[in-house]
Amino acid sequence: MKYFSLSEFDCKETGENKMQPEFLQRLELLREACGFPFVVSSGYRSIKHSAEVKKAKGGTHTQGIAADIKVSNGVERRAIVEAAISLGFGGIGVADNFVHVDTRKSARVIWCY
Repeated sequence: MKYFSLSEFDCKETGENKMQPEFLQRLELLREACGFPFVVSSGYRSIKHSAEVKKAKGGTHTQGIAADIKVSNGVERRAIVEAAISLGFGGIGVADNFVHVDTRKSARVIWCY
């Protein structure tokens, strides 16, 4: 990968990493489109991760098709959201300090935290 190392996506609690290559390729395209560095705050999550054990079914992070990207301002937030939409990401979640992107196959959705 040009912009990321695979270890950036390791589960923060177990160290596991089952990221899907197709997702990582799409994330590289997103990074290229935005033109500024990305810091991944959450990539792969084991089903044993504390954020996932509460769920009835693991989310997109457990499938290796999601990442949370740290943002520090509205310009970065908007750039990521606009580029993610144009690149066909299926899920986009917007928070104060990160943007979630995923490549879910179900209906495209955008939400706020």
